[in-house]
Amino acid sequence: MREVVITREPVELYKILKFEGLVESGGQAKTVIAGGLVLVNGAVETRKRRKILSGDVIKFAGEELTMRLG
Repeated sequence: MREVVITREPVELYKILKFEGLVESGGQAKTVIAGGLVLVNGAVETRKRRKILSGDVIKFAGEELTMRLG
């Protein structure tokens, strides 16, 4: 599990995937989210602009990210 420090809340889900290097672009992030490949707090998330807050856990491509406001 990797901790990701965010400087503000909320952050859109697709931006986290992009900025953390799990996908190559925002467009690719939106595609994998729409395809049901991303879990947020254990549930499949298909909303590209889902607001992510401190404490949320994102799982994608074998990675698990925990958000922390810092």
